[in-house]
Amino acid sequence: MAEKEEVKLLGIWASPFSRRIEMALKLKGIPYNYVEEILEHKSPLLLALNPIHKKVPVLVHNGKTILESQVILEYIDETWKQNPILPEDPYERSKARFLAKLVDEQIITAGFVSMARADEKGREALAEQTRELVMNLEKELVGKDFFGGKSVGFLDLVAGSLIPFCLERGWEGIGLKVITEEKFPEYSRWVKNLEKVEAVKDCIPPREKHIEHMNYMGERIRSA
Repeated sequence: MAEKEEVKLLGIWASPFSRRIEMALKLKGIPYNYVEEILEHKSPLLLALNPIHKKVPVLVHNGKTILESQVILEYIDETWKQNPILPEDPYERSKARFLAKLVDEQIITAGFVSMARADEKGREALAEQTRELVMNLEKELVGKDFFGGKSVGFLDLVAGSLIPFCLERGWEGIGLKVITEEKFPEYSRWVKNLEKVEAVKDCIPPREKHIEHMNYMGERIRSA
């Protein structure tokens, strides 16, 4: 790679989608400039770089703009080969991508978007639906330190940024216990392993502030 590289990340401190990019860059040892965006007042730079979705994260690498967090993760892995995050084996790689999609589409919908709109009875039903979805991850973790095996990989970044370090804060804010150590021992062990990884730990949002933010996001969804 060129000696002088421009690597800039536009993100929001509470966003699991931008936090996972920071985790990947730190795992790879890539220096980057971080630009904090404000949810209600998106900068002209963000709107110019991502005029379609107007969302974070946005990665700028030597003048090239890369959008959507899972796409950005793959770009990072293909651009900087050290400490690979995607599995080398094609089958394992396809499985990681499939489960990452499950996390970012189905788990976030049942576990937060729909839950925010539901009444107490509806929340309990959605909590059970979320548990069934998370059980797919629980089974995948048997006998492993991480989804990536002995080291943090693609699915660890996607699921880790979203579930334990985001959705669980949202559930805590509404007094709902969705995941227990008794029912999800592998998941619980995995979260503890993640918290020991410096690149991950550095990117976990502050708990109390994050709970407040998730309550606020829930209110936004309800009032939309």
